[in-house]
Amino acid sequence: MKRLVLFITMFLWVLGVQAEGERTLVFKVDIKDEIGPEVWRLVKKSFEKAQEENATYILIDMNTYGGMVVYADSLRSLILNSKIPVWVFIDNNAASAGALISIACDRIYMREGANIGAATVVNQSGEAMPDKYQSYMRSMIRATAQAHGKDTLIEGRDTSYRWKRDPHIAEAMVDQTIHIQGITDSGKVVTFTPHEAIQYGFCDGIAENVSEVLKQGGVENYTITTYTPTGLDRIIGFLINPVIQGLLIMLIIGGIYFELQTPGVGFPLLASVVACILYFAPLYLEGIADYGDIILFVIGGLLLLLEIFVIPGFGVTGISGIICIIAGLVLAGVDDISFEFFGDFAGMILRSLFLVITCSLFALISSIWLSGKLFGSRRLALALHAEQRAEDGYVGVDMTAVKEVDKEGVTTTDLRPAGKIRIEGEIYDAVSAEGDYITKGSRIKVVDYQAGQLYVVKSED
Repeated sequence: MKRLVLFITMFLWVLGVQAEGERTLVFKVDIKDEIGPEVWRLVKKSFEKAQEENATYILIDMNTYGGMVVYADSLRSLILNSKIPVWVFIDNNAASAGALISIACDRIYMREGANIGAATVVNQSGEAMPDKYQSYMRSMIRATAQAHGKDTLIEGRDTSYRWKRDPHIAEAMVDQTIHIQGITDSGKVVTFTPHEAIQYGFCDGIAENVSEVLKQGGVENYTITTYTPTGLDRIIGFLINPVIQGLLIMLIIGGIYFELQTPGVGFPLLASVVACILYFAPLYLEGIADYGDIILFVIGGLLLLLEIFVIPGFGVTGISGIICIIAGLVLAGVDDISFEFFGDFAGMILRSLFLVITCSLFALISSIWLSGKLFGSRRLALALHAEQRAEDGYVGVDMTAVKEVDKEGVTTTDLRPAGKIRIEGEIYDAVSAEGDYITKGSRIKVVDYQAGQLYVVKSED
């Protein structure tokens, strides 16, 4: 009897283990913000993690009004090329770039009251961009719909084929001039409710939550997991925050300024170097900055040092150095992916340029004010404050030549009006007191001495 009970227990345990091992792994990815670099990095890392864990499905939980076209394009390409089936649950909105991403997914589910569409390309003010941008978006959303292929319809002996997601309807979500009978009038872009989307093949079901989505998809025994950022991810995310980047730029510029005020390798230079590392390293690790941006910044720094310590004055080298430093900081904050769509790229360049210029100016103004406080303060004693006054016997030039006044000598060079003279075997710098030309070998007389300079006149024969 005991053996029978033990056998039944072990049998049930094995069945439980097998059932547990057969659970479907669903990897959930949230897109709840504006489509941009942060969302792109999160989704990309999530897909990589889902691949590592051999997930059965990837489920995107979406609620977005859209965002940048270049990142939407990257996301839809990532989805279309995914070996793991990708479903999307539109929790409320899938507008503009969100519609493009949703159409790329294998299945679309929507909450009652949600919508999908309105994918016209607009600028920062919400105005429609020129037609060349709309043409790019039309082609992209049309190709995305076509990627899902056609359904085969058999009616009696007749066989026909119908797009699973009609490319023409998808194109009408972008172009308001497209007229589709029964769907939209010319002058209005297409935006579907859940029921309309089901009718025209742009939704596979209506659900109120993720659990209902999986139930409608025939997934019952499942485990849902999400991407958990690592410690390094959190550090990188913290450092690429615009506020932190602004502070790092201020440290870089301020450190350079203070080092120029107090030559020598010291704390200001060290602070600037550390700030450079913290600024460029996370951007490089995230694939935003590349070698070119860092090299451009380094070249700018070298040109600036060359102008200050080697080439006198401030000219082409110094100006080129400043331009390279600013350009390196600006381009490092712009993802290379932005080059694919000029509208988004220009916007990112302007935002990055505004951040760098604003923080640089603030750092310079603050550094000038702070340096006045530090180096002008006797309490902080960061600079020497002893005064060497003339009335106390201090002079700023060599006074040994003053004894030559009223003596005579001979010119060893032409005085034009400055040159060299010899008095009692000693050579001195001299200037013609009357500003006239005195030839070499002429007899002269010293008539005055000022600021380390002898003034002479030609002696009468």
